[in-house]
Amino acid sequence: MNKFLRILILVVVLAAVVAAAYLAYKALAGRSRGEPADPYEWLTVDEGFVPRNAIEGFIKADADQKGLLPVYLRNYGRDPLILRKFRGARFVGANESVLQMSFQGLGDWMVIDLKYRNEQERDIQRTILYVEISGQWQVGDSGRLMD
Repeated sequence: MNKFLRILILVVVLAAVVAAAYLAYKALAGRSRGEPADPYEWLTVDEGFVPRNAIEGFIKADADQKGLLPVYLRNYGRDPLILRKFRGARFVGANESVLQMSFQGLGDWMVIDLKYRNEQERDIQRTILYVEISGQWQVGDSGRLMD
């Protein structure tokens, strides 16, 4: 076997060992950090809740007016993967371009899960698609997230 072929085989073997060690390190490091299973946390909206955006403020004011506090919400924001999982009365597995065609003047959108107890003391959980049109937020659709 000539010298060039031996060096080439040695380089390929070393590259494979380094790549395997790197992948093993990443797999073990990812497990030890204890990444959460659900990156979106539930927030409790009560009298002391400070809204982070206009939608959370609207939800707090509406729930307070209707006497439904506390309300629990999970804000997915503008996550396109969550939008694809959304199933409502108007949209099923939509994407942003579908929203833009459906809502003329669409500025922004957000998907939020809500949990609360209604006046009859029944537990309600639903997912709401909020859309911003001409600076005003409104409910675009209501439904749930598909698995």
